[in-house]
Amino acid sequence: MNNKKIAIIGSGFSGLSAAAYLAKEGHDVQVFEKNDCLGGRARKFEVDGFSFDMGPSWYWMPEVMEAFFNDFGSSVNNHFELKKLSPAFNIIFKENDKVSIPNDYNELKKLFESIEKGSSNVLDKFMKDAQKKYDISFANLIEKPGLSIKEYLDYETIKSAINLSLFGSYQKMVHKQFKHPKLRALMEFPVLFLGAKPENTPSLYSLMNYAGLKLGTYYPMGGFYSLVEAMINICKQQGVTFHKNSTISKINVSNNQASSIQVNGDLVKVDGIVGSADYNHVEKLLEKEYRNYSEKYWEKKTFAPSSLIFYLGINKKIKNLEHHTLFFDTDFEQHATEIYDTKKWPEKPLFYVCTPSKTDPTVAPRNGENLFFLMPLATGIEDTNELREKYFSTLLNRLESHLGEKITDHIVVKKSYCIKDFEKDYNAFGGNAYGLANTLDQTAIFKPKIINKKIKNLIYTGQLTVPGPGVPPSIISGKISAKLLCQTLKQQPHEITI
Repeated sequence: MNNKKIAIIGSGFSGLSAAAYLAKEGHDVQVFEKNDCLGGRARKFEVDGFSFDMGPSWYWMPEVMEAFFNDFGSSVNNHFELKKLSPAFNIIFKENDKVSIPNDYNELKKLFESIEKGSSNVLDKFMKDAQKKYDISFANLIEKPGLSIKEYLDYETIKSAINLSLFGSYQKMVHKQFKHPKLRALMEFPVLFLGAKPENTPSLYSLMNYAGLKLGTYYPMGGFYSLVEAMINICKQQGVTFHKNSTISKINVSNNQASSIQVNGDLVKVDGIVGSADYNHVEKLLEKEYRNYSEKYWEKKTFAPSSLIFYLGINKKIKNLEHHTLFFDTDFEQHATEIYDTKKWPEKPLFYVCTPSKTDPTVAPRNGENLFFLMPLATGIEDTNELREKYFSTLLNRLESHLGEKITDHIVVKKSYCIKDFEKDYNAFGGNAYGLANTLDQTAIFKPKIINKKIKNLIYTGQLTVPGPGVPPSIISGKISAKLLCQTLKQQPHEITI
């Protein structure tokens, strides 16, 4: 067999996905991870009996993960238990004003009707439209490599774009159908995962409402890292080799082909590369003449937010707190403006609290709680310990006010994570946490290209290229990149040598 040696740069979801598919085709796949834990942004750390997922915490679109394991003759259930959360999540609008989002759609309709008369019927119509967008996206859009407009010029896609207004304003669509501010906030909330203001997000992404509110919110028992471990196991079953603490400093090119990489000072020959690390960082491993994009290109892009995160271990049980809680008790528009327009630390931030120990007793000691605070933040701004602590006090005070109890004296583990850490650990441009915002001019063919235009055997993958940010899109991105690289390698008459 004329198998090739493939290097995967980074072990996030897209890298693990690409590695598994490439190895399945018989290639010698080597994954290089700069950190001491695999998983990229989905790493975990453990201390004093607490286990913290460092990145994703919302398990949506479970069929994407299931499809990945099915491709390898397996199933999610072979690896971990997937639990549907009830309630799916809570939203705090102001003190003593909490809305719990049920995991049953009929109960969700009752909730809508209790807030705004007639809105349950509106929700039905909205969800039918959103489901069509969801189905069309998976059938005709999401697995496209985004190399040419011709990929999207089929009859069904064009008809859907016209009939469903795929590229109108998401915010206008929501505000036209729902009048109560609580329902508008609830319907606009899922686009936070897309990293853009609702007004700048295409209406196509109402599919996120269908995914989150209709299909449900899940949790992998053992923590989100259970998904990472399961994908690593699939990779190993296919013969993938992993290298941790392995920093790649250069990609060498010969005859317009990536020929080797510099790993911890050693030269490693390759026949192909998949860049799953931050796109801009992978480009910097190349001489300027081989890069797709300049620094000015990246500086002009609209990035999804960074985040200020706190991981807290609490030595007591906390009442009045469930798995997912969104604090929307301040002005959403103001915080969004401070992220995307004025680019500064927010005056009155929205934030999110995840308490997985409410669902999973294995992630905290007995009679303890595992808390994860996240505050969206503009990229590329100042990040100091003093600022982190200032906002920690703000968030904690608001949480304690909501809970009606003090937890300050019960914090036994505390770790912060912010812009500088995203830059250091993931080489993230501007310290971004979620890649590029899914604005209309950064969707599909307008995203950074998944192929290197000058080096045939270098493919990019992950949240900065197609299909976009999030765990399911990253897994799909890995599959797309693996397919493209396989096609490229088959076109090469001889193995590359240097």
